Amino acid sequence: MAARNPQTQAKRAREFAVKEKRERKRAKKAENAALRAAGIDPYAEALADSTADSSAAASTEPEKTEG
Repeated sequence: MAARNPQTQAKRAREFAVKEKRERKRAKKAENAALRAAGIDPYAEALADSTADSSAAASTEPEKTEG
């Protein structure tokens, strides 16, 4: 059995990471295309969600107590 070169392992890891990133990007583009086909602006919805999340996060933070 051949020994594995550490550089080869690093290269394979980088290639795998790039492949996964491309797949996530394709999935996101497909989702946005489906939303646009349904007549929904995906970026307007994302903007509204992010503002709602930030206001909800601010109200759910526990109060600081001295001690």
